Amino acid sequence: MRSFFLALRFLTRLPFPDQGTVSNAQLGCSVLYYPVAGLMIGGMLWLFGLLVQSFSVNFQAASILTFWVLLTGGLHLDGLADCTDAWIGGMGDKLRSLAIMKDPAAGPMAVVMLVLLLLMKWTLIAECLINNSRLLLLLTPAMGRLSILALMLTAPYVREEGLGEKLVSGMPRKPAWLILVLGVIAAALSIGVFPVIAGVGVFFMVRAIAAERLGGATGDVYGACVELTEVAVLMAAVAP
Repeated sequence: MRSFFLALRFLTRLPFPDQGTVSNAQLGCSVLYYPVAGLMIGGMLWLFGLLVQSFSVNFQAASILTFWVLLTGGLHLDGLADCTDAWIGGMGDKLRSLAIMKDPAAGPMAVVMLVLLLLMKWTLIAECLINNSRLLLLLTPAMGRLSILALMLTAPYVREEGLGEKLVSGMPRKPAWLILVLGVIAAALSIGVFPVIAGVGVFFMVRAIAAERLGGATGDVYGACVELTEVAVLMAAVAP
C-alpha cells in the first residue's frame, strides 16, 4: 500500500500522507500503480463532470479541464513545456538540451505549446460531452500513465541522478510488462481500437525523437508523452 500511495502522491495533488523514508524497491513498485492512479484521476473527472452537467457544454469542458490541471498540479504540462524549450533551444545537442530541461523558466515557444495543447483538450472534452462519450474522461488519463510505463520499459533513463533513475532501476519489469499489455487490451475493448492505436503511435513518436536527441528519456519526456498521448486518444475517439 505504501507504493500505491507513493504513486498517488506523486501523480496528483491530493493530500495523501507523506510515506516517510522509502526504499528504491518501494519507489520502483509505485510505477506499477500509475495506470490505477490514471483511472482514479479519470474517475474524479467523470464525477466532476456530473456536478457541472447542468451548465453549457463549453463551460463544462472548461471546468473539467481546469479541474484536470489542478488535480495533477500541471505536472505533465511542465514536462511538455521543458521538452519544447529543449527541442528548440538545444540545437540538436544532448547536453545543451538536458541543461535547458532543468531550467525552471519557460520560453515563449513553451507557452505557445501549452496554450495550443490546452485549447485542443478543451475542444476535445466538449466533443466528448456532445457525443455523450464521458467514458473517455475515465480512461484517457489511464492511457497517458500507461505511456510512462512503456517509456520506462523501453527507453533508458539518461539523467544519472534524481527520482526517475530510482523509479526505473527499482521497477519490477515482468509485472510492468504484464500491466502494460493488459492495460492496452482493456483500453481497446473499452474505448475502441483506433484511440489506442493513436496513443501507441504518439508513444513511438516521442520515444524515437527522445532517443535521437537525448539517447533515452527523462521525467520531462514522460510528462510530454502523457499530455500528447491524452490528446491523441481523445482526438481519435471523437473523430467522425
